[in-house]
Amino acid sequence: MTHAETLITGAQLWTPTPLAHPADIAIRSGRVMAVGAAGELSGLVDRRTTQIDACGAAVLPGFHDAHVHPLAGGVALLGCDLSDVHSLDGYRRRIAEYAARSDEPCIAGSGWFGDAFTGGLPDRHLLDALVPDRPAVFSSHDAHGVWVNSRALALAGIDRDSPDPPAGRIVRDARGEPTGVLLDSAAEPVAALLPEHSPQKLVRAMRAAQTHLLSLGITSWHDAIVGEYLTLPDCLPTYLRETATGSLRARVTGSLWWRPDWEAGDLPELLETRAHARAAGVALDSVKIMQDGICENHTAAMNDPYVGSGVQDSGESVIEPGALNEIVAAIDAQGMSVHFHGVGDRAVRECLDAVAAARRRNGPGRRHQIAHLDVVDPADVPRFAELGVMANIQPLWARADREIIERKLPLLGPERARRHFPFGSLADADAALAMGSDWPVTSADPLWGLHTACTRTAPSADPHADNPESRVPMLPEERLPVDVAVRAYTLGSAEASGTDGEVGRLAEGHCADLVVLSGPIEGPDSFDRLRVVRTMVGGEVVHPV
Repeated sequence: MTHAETLITGAQLWTPTPLAHPADIAIRSGRVMAVGAAGELSGLVDRRTTQIDACGAAVLPGFHDAHVHPLAGGVALLGCDLSDVHSLDGYRRRIAEYAARSDEPCIAGSGWFGDAFTGGLPDRHLLDALVPDRPAVFSSHDAHGVWVNSRALALAGIDRDSPDPPAGRIVRDARGEPTGVLLDSAAEPVAALLPEHSPQKLVRAMRAAQTHLLSLGITSWHDAIVGEYLTLPDCLPTYLRETATGSLRARVTGSLWWRPDWEAGDLPELLETRAHARAAGVALDSVKIMQDGICENHTAAMNDPYVGSGVQDSGESVIEPGALNEIVAAIDAQGMSVHFHGVGDRAVRECLDAVAAARRRNGPGRRHQIAHLDVVDPADVPRFAELGVMANIQPLWARADREIIERKLPLLGPERARRHFPFGSLADADAALAMGSDWPVTSADPLWGLHTACTRTAPSADPHADNPESRVPMLPEERLPVDVAVRAYTLGSAEASGTDGEVGRLAEGHCADLVVLSGPIEGPDSFDRLRVVRTMVGGEVVHPV
């Protein structure tokens, strides 16, 4: 009789639905060999079997991050990373210390939050004091803003006479002078100031990112931008190197970046890249289209104008809707899916309309998805299920932290604030859900995301949610049931990536990718006290190592 190489016993097993009884899971040759009630699989054990007693702890399919930027996260880990501090004094100390020990011609970093600054955004004068002799370029945590010093503005040729580019904005003071904050495409000129990352550094960054993600129980991920974007280099060469050397342990898919100035006729360039990547073992069967920006920068595309602060506009659609319809139909006809960035309710509607147009032209096709979904018009909620469009949600954002209270909700106004991250409404309307973190925009920790998805409050350890309001459920009617949330962060995300035939389940024949937690899941509040104690990919322990 064939024996199990590994047998995990006494687990609270989620497959991803929770079993009603303690269970055992047998693993052989990198795959699930069998699942049974406690004690049922003892006949598969011999002296060569490694046995692990889960002691009643939760064992789940490996988490699958459906929207993440690992290379950007790894570069942040290796550089001047501001993501684990949340104060002006903390930013000052971190930047000053980094600049003092660095001989780089340009000081670069990332991870700042706008609400740490008076008025909601930083300015160049603070960076001038900290880095007076070199350009300094710091991306915001959400990757939609860049904070630079005066030297960087001068070298990039940005001054009071510089026009705002399409899909971008130069923030200006009362006199019309650039403040040092560049939003979305307005940051492209300063990207040329950044020192080029060597291939060796990018490999180190990817490995640092992988180690971090595996430690959080993430065994698969979908890279949401494969291509050059603002200050970020193209991650594809690094994926190709790591795949060739066997260093990439996680299972990876990705979306090829669609430049906002492209037309449908530019698709063959991406098809060539896709074919080259596929031949090397990297699956890129999706295209990333960013249809708007973010609410905090007034660049999310809204049906109605923003309110307050003298703002009269309703944001900008990155791609004109008629052109978007043509682009999406062309991508769909090639058997590729579209991974939309849709934050505002108008952008979400335009993305849904583009999928509807593709369905009319091409018939049933690939399952497309819209990520973020900060605001969705109630009339559009049922269209997700009707069109087969997945809701790719970032659950950790759905809490009342200071940035949301001070910078975002006042711009939306009370009516739209009641539609803020309508996860429960989407689930009730039978929309298929996938979950991702958007790391390094926010923490990659799936347990933090699950906590917020199920409670609409912030995790107790999150440094970016230290205000009392973040502990009170924000729109509690939009909470997700625990089993729905777990499915979204496992099998749902695998469905979004097209890999659900291999991963996302703990069932016979599927890859033995799993995570063991420190205890059982006993309700929505469990996630705030649980941690990952073991991560396995293909039956091999990859955390801890």
